[in-house]
Amino acid sequence: MKIRSTPLLNGSLGTARDLTSFHFGQPGKQKIYIQASLHADETPTMLVALLLKRRLLELEQSQAIDAEIILVPVANPIGLAQNLLGQFVGRFDLETGQNFNRSFPEFDPAPLCAQLGSDAVENRAIVHAALLDEIARIVPRTEFDSLRRNLLNLSIDADLVLDLHCSLEANMHLYANSDQWPLVEPLARYLGAEAALLATDSGGASFDETHTLFWWKLKQAADASTPLPDGCVAVTVECRGQRDVSYELAQHDADAIIDYLTWRGAITGAVRPPPPLLVEPTLLSGSEQFHAPVSGILVHRVALGAHVETGDALFDIVDPINDHTTTVFSQTSGTLYMRRAIRFVHCGNPIGRVSGSKPIRSGKLVGL
Repeated sequence: MKIRSTPLLNGSLGTARDLTSFHFGQPGKQKIYIQASLHADETPTMLVALLLKRRLLELEQSQAIDAEIILVPVANPIGLAQNLLGQFVGRFDLETGQNFNRSFPEFDPAPLCAQLGSDAVENRAIVHAALLDEIARIVPRTEFDSLRRNLLNLSIDADLVLDLHCSLEANMHLYANSDQWPLVEPLARYLGAEAALLATDSGGASFDETHTLFWWKLKQAADASTPLPDGCVAVTVECRGQRDVSYELAQHDADAIIDYLTWRGAITGAVRPPPPLLVEPTLLSGSEQFHAPVSGILVHRVALGAHVETGDALFDIVDPINDHTTTVFSQTSGTLYMRRAIRFVHCGNPIGRVSGSKPIRSGKLVGL
């Protein structure tokens, strides 16, 4: 294992932050990139990454890693230091107001098309070199920009990207590219995902889609006869909710990722057959996202992971002044896979999501 410390641009006098990455195996057949807590307050994933690091070290010592694997257990040292009146603020950069996992750079594949030839392996190398060159030309103006540039520099030429997140209160679920589901399904099985939300472009320019959307656009722009590899498989894994921090859960998730890397051939050894798929994938555009129509005390009426039908009561919002209760009903049949943790809402606050098999939304499919 090699440990690399990459300094970020100093945001203020007297401060200095580094991005620490752990490198296993050797460059060659495939490159795997795994990061945790890009939203810095999503702490369960850091424990998963720690246990994963321990296991990868054992596997490397037994010469069982047949790939290059990069692990970043703390992908956001900026957000990790943000504390406001005792509250951890890790989703947004307090200086710029930007979401740490939105508006990543989008690279134009059109100029590459003329450089591609008749060999898929060579084309893969050409694309990777061009992407790395694009990132090298980025001049960060802020510490926030510097963090993004360094994360992309580590990951942009990977064959697999796993971006580990969690929600507020949630079941294990994941987000992936629609075309890549056959390559992602074993991961969903190993993890025991209770929802899998698929989209080609969710509209948020999130970290995972910076990797997958480029390859999708390249295949659309290139000549149909040009051989291109699958590109980068990128998945956002939502490791339940923010309070789901335990050795047992983290060990389960780390083991599942090891099983998946073994299935991919990045780790040698017997492949454990993937368990049954708990739920069929659904389109992200079919996910119903609920918002509070009024302010008041939030009462959840349905358990996480429950299957709900159209018309089921999901939430009550109680006004303790006028003794009025507003009930929010599902307009979708699916799984309640995440919900709000704070039990008081202002009008318009997001309060939960239900997966659905029929598209009901378009445009930007992800929240702020």
